[in-house]
Amino acid sequence: MAELRIGTCSWKYESWKGIVYSGSAGKNYLAEYSERYNTVEIDQWFWSLFGEKKVSLPDSKVIGEYVESVPDDFKFTIKLPNSLSLTHFYKNNKNEMIKINPYFLKKELYIQLLDIFRTFGAKLGPLMLQFEYMNKQKMSSQKDFQMRLKNFFEEIGNTKNLALEIRNPNYLNDSLFRFIENEKIITVLLHGYYMPPVFEVYEKYKDYILGTVVIRLHGPDRRGIEKTTGGDWSRIVAPKDNELQKIVNMITDLLNREVDVYLNVNNHYEGSAPLTINKIKKLMK
Repeated sequence: MAELRIGTCSWKYESWKGIVYSGSAGKNYLAEYSERYNTVEIDQWFWSLFGEKKVSLPDSKVIGEYVESVPDDFKFTIKLPNSLSLTHFYKNNKNEMIKINPYFLKKELYIQLLDIFRTFGAKLGPLMLQFEYMNKQKMSSQKDFQMRLKNFFEEIGNTKNLALEIRNPNYLNDSLFRFIENEKIITVLLHGYYMPPVFEVYEKYKDYILGTVVIRLHGPDRRGIEKTTGGDWSRIVAPKDNELQKIVNMITDLLNREVDVYLNVNNHYEGSAPLTINKIKKLMK
């Protein structure tokens, strides 16, 4: 039977006290979190590229602490460091020439990461390669992108747990989903920003989505909702009830098709990821 895992994007929010956390002194937030949810997305290692000779990698000791905090059936989904997925360094100003990132899809860097991630053991879930919107300066074409990915997959030799998230809406086509299916990697469906709704994408390409899928719920305006909440993520400020039923219908269809689902909910979706999850669970009853 297919498995559904629902969790949040990160867990380190003081404003979840009374919703997820007891507020008791000395409590381990992740341990308390794992009493309610069976998965979480780690994004803290994504920002990793700090120069042509400086890449920040995860700390095995920290991973060990995370692993010890959760039960045996818990799974972590991880946003891989952007040193792997950025084609070029970020520009400091708009007039600056873009510089190629020498670590982009670098086999040696990925192997190093896999070695660090061994500490997760059986609790390791999807490893998400998140690519930003790539204009023609950064990537000449979708064909070029897929070819470079294919070469990377052949170099590393093992694509287990690897998941692909793109932020080019024009790449969402049969070619991409056929590529994902052929390469036996995991599809990540991003809901939010300038991407089309996940339920619309799913309806078009669901026949290609097999095995496992990651659905990430984000809102359309990160800065706007941060301003509205002021960093207090304890209430719904941008309700999306009209979307949630469609998302639940999509999840139900995926499970009926024997596809395992990871649903990662961000505070930026409605204002409070735990409260959004409560709404989703009610709709699924």
